[in-house]
Parts: sequence; C-alpha cells; structure tokens
Amino acid sequence: MVGLVTDIGLKRSLNEDSAAYVENEYFKLYVVADGMGGHNAGEVASKMATTEILNYVQNNFKSESNEDLLIEAIGKANECIYEYSKTNKNLNGMGTTVTACLITKDYEQVANVGDSCCFGINISNKEMKKITKDHSLVQELVDSGSISESEAVNHPKKNIITRALGTEHRVSVDIFPIKNRIYDMYLLCSDGLTNELTRDEILEIILQENEYNSVANKLVEKAKLNGGRDNITVLLFGGEM
Repeated sequence: MVGLVTDIGLKRSLNEDSAAYVENEYFKLYVVADGMGGHNAGEVASKMATTEILNYVQNNFKSESNEDLLIEAIGKANECIYEYSKTNKNLNGMGTTVTACLITKDYEQVANVGDSCCFGINISNKEMKKITKDHSLVQELVDSGSISESEAVNHPKKNIITRALGTEHRVSVDIFPIKNRIYDMYLLCSDGLTNELTRDEILEIILQENEYNSVANKLVEKAKLNGGRDNITVLLFGGEM
C-alpha cells in the first residue's frame, strides 16, 4: 500500500519535485527529490534523480545482500546529473535534493542528500521519528549551538542547503540502517510539507486515516491551507516486505 501525491503548491509556477517507487518480490524502493529552487532546470534534475536511482537498483540488485547498493545508485544519479548539466549552459548549476528508502528481505535503509527527509512511524506507540538529517545552513547552526530548534523553524535562511545532487562530480551520501523493522510505515517528503506542518500536525493526520492515499492528500491539503509556499510531495508506504 502506497500513498503518493505531488503538488505545485500555491506560490510556484512550476513543480520541481519528483517522486517514484518500485515494488517487487525482491525489494521495495521509494524516492523523493526536490529540484533546487533558483537554479536552472531543477525539475530536470529531480526527475533524473528519481529515474536514475530506480533504474540503477533494478539493474544491479542481486539476491545476496548489498548494503552499498543505495549509495551506489545515488552516486550514479549524481554523476549523470552533473555530466548532463555541462551539455548546455542553460543547465549550469542545476541540482536536487534526494531522500530514498530501500527495503529488502535482509535489511532496511534510508539515505539522503539535502533537506528532503524521511520519517519513521510507529502506529501502536503513536510516535514519529525523523530518520534523516538535513544538509542545510540552519541545521549546521543548530548543531553548533548558535540557534535553537525552535529558532530554526522560522529562520530566514532555512532553505539554504549545503549538499545536493548534481552540483559536483561526486557527492557524500548519508545512510541510515534501520534495525529490527521497528517502523510500521515511512514518510518521505520534500520541505514543502515540513515547512508548513509541524511534526505533531503530520502525525495527527496519519493516525486519523487508514488509507495511504487519503493520508497523503490530506497532508498536502493541510500544507496548502497553511500557506503552500513551495512544491509539496508526500510518499507514504508500509515497512513490511
């Protein structure tokens, strides 16, 4: 069961978000990317990221465990975007965030670059935990103690990211192994959702509904009611294999 909604929001003229997934008997893979606003062809970069990552995993997945596969796939996508950006001066500087979740019979893992994020949800405990860590200027300020978490919420520079796919020939990918299948479901989203809704608001909507598409639609609707200042993408799915 999967819920996927991507919406242009209320203020943007173009949806630079992209999301995709594949489910088969061997693995499940889910990806959300957010093309960098203010740069050329962000929508191209995000679409390339989701497509390249899915293709790489499908073409290289083997029955034996390969816990580097997701990192390799994101690295390959980064290389493709970077090389493509050099083919046309109008594409110079294009880039994208990415967050992805790979679930196999042997392991679960989440990876990210940038400030799109992944949450793990435990329904019975009514808990939601942010798994990824943003690569952003504001996150660095929080980590250094310069500002508090509450100050970060409305910081004027909160959308400045410090790492992205496609801007350099190589990229560092953060990987988060998930032990013991502790989450009932996962939420991947662009910052168009998290900039408009608090975590409590997100969890409240998730707990109110049983159908994933209904949850995804309600999350997007609420984000738009709260301002809808950016593109909004929600990808919700179960953690079972």
